[in-house]
Amino acid sequence: MDRFIENHADERFDVIVIGGGITGASVAYDAASRGLKTALVEKKDFSGATSSATSKLIHGGLRYLANMEFSLVRESLKERKILEDIAPNFVYPFPMLMTHYKSTLKNSKWIIKAGLTLYDILSYDRGSTWDKSKKIPLHKTISTKKALEMQPCLKEQGLTGASIFYDCMSIFPERLTLAFIRSAIAFGAKVSNYTKVDGFVLDDSNRVGGVKVTDVLNDTQHEIRGDITINCGGPWADIILGVAKKGEVNETLRRSEGIHIITEQKVCDGSVVASMTPKGRHFFLIPWRGHTLIGTTDKEYVGSPDEYRVTKESIVELIDEVNSTFGEGFIKFEEVKHTYGGLRPLVEEQTEGTYESSRKYEIYDNAEDGLEGLITVEGGKYTTSRNLAQKVMDLVWQKTSKPMGQAITAMRYLNGCEIRDIKTFIEEAKRKHPRFGAGTLEYVARHYGNEYEKVLGIAEKDKKYAQVVTHDGEILAEVVYAIRHEMARSLSDIVLRRTGIATLGNPGDDILREVAAIAAEELGWDEGRKARELKDTAGLLAIPGMGAESGAEAKPGRKR
Repeated sequence: MDRFIENHADERFDVIVIGGGITGASVAYDAASRGLKTALVEKKDFSGATSSATSKLIHGGLRYLANMEFSLVRESLKERKILEDIAPNFVYPFPMLMTHYKSTLKNSKWIIKAGLTLYDILSYDRGSTWDKSKKIPLHKTISTKKALEMQPCLKEQGLTGASIFYDCMSIFPERLTLAFIRSAIAFGAKVSNYTKVDGFVLDDSNRVGGVKVTDVLNDTQHEIRGDITINCGGPWADIILGVAKKGEVNETLRRSEGIHIITEQKVCDGSVVASMTPKGRHFFLIPWRGHTLIGTTDKEYVGSPDEYRVTKESIVELIDEVNSTFGEGFIKFEEVKHTYGGLRPLVEEQTEGTYESSRKYEIYDNAEDGLEGLITVEGGKYTTSRNLAQKVMDLVWQKTSKPMGQAITAMRYLNGCEIRDIKTFIEEAKRKHPRFGAGTLEYVARHYGNEYEKVLGIAEKDKKYAQVVTHDGEILAEVVYAIRHEMARSLSDIVLRRTGIATLGNPGDDILREVAAIAAEELGWDEGRKARELKDTAGLLAIPGMGAESGAEAKPGRKR
């Protein structure tokens, strides 16, 4: 992977994509795979905003049934199966235990059972996965006793039983997004992170003929010209559109804040626990990397998305919601090891709150606004992004006379994910590389797919890169690989989006310094730049409202 902007001259493209989250990545992949000359630019890092703020789930959206959004649920369930197929190392079925308490009618076991029966019907093709071991069973209802045996963390008072159904986990959404980008590159797309759109290239008739950008890393300006520009800016989509309209404000987009917290203790194990607050809002307790991931919130955010940060108030609100269901003190603020959040772009205005708002998407042909050559995508959810991209490209086909191939992204593995049987693949990796620990091989094989031996090769060539830096086996070779082959350009890129070194919280000063030293050597940072990167990353990992010492606390058994 190379930042094409560093060598960009007068190359012209069929399609220019703005935004390197899952939507932009999917659009670029679909465009390139149909034979169109494609460029993608992202103002910061790939998957650096909303796409990194997920609950690690690929799901059909059971709660959307309450809004009668049957087509959205069906689309999501179909795409869930497709992602199981094309990204077998990242997406896999996982049991969900939905609790039934007497708190609200919506949480009644009979209401939930009716919803899950419809969910089963809408996922009628769930058994036709390429890997038959990923076949998802029908839901079932269990007793209170059985639910407590499965998840002792549940509060017994008021519990009337539980339902078990399956959705899918996405073990590393940022790397899954990167797999879409790599797939686009494999079909010839040019991509560049840290490339900010400052304006649009407009002809005399106000037709959009490309974008004006700044290479943020080198402080150089460029024009990228193309026939169709697609605005996939997520929470920034209306702001980007405003630039094209020369300052006119677009009012169609609302933003919803969603945060998550991670605790070190295993609150639940073996299944996701899905529950409902007394006020009727869902939340999840998700076992992830030996910790518990808790989320999410859904609260309207007003203000610039560039200024968004997780606050202590938001963390406390989430903890209070969980404790209102499971009992006071179930989760304590001081137990939070990591937190992250993001903004969801919403397209509806008629509902009272963002929780009730649809997760549907809109594809706008901005020719209606007098901006021919520009398409804007708003709304949507991670799970349906591949299908959204296909619909975007169908519109591009309608608007241009360019020859385009058929959509193929549902029928082929993502780049690096060409794995028929993931369990056999991991066992083979362990057999071939006995010098590495089982945890390292499990982690690297699953997260890097068919590229994993390149990561191990770095460690075999220089033993210092074989050092294990996380409890589940990550090694320093991943840092080198991220810089040399995955366009990582900052310390936070490396530890939060290419590797999982800091996705469970601050790994400790010593580990961060080791990673920064490797980055400095690979990227040519001086001591001042290295110090700034360490400070900025420590700031990102600090927990709002918690003292610096507590927020940077190293995990047991780890160096500080």
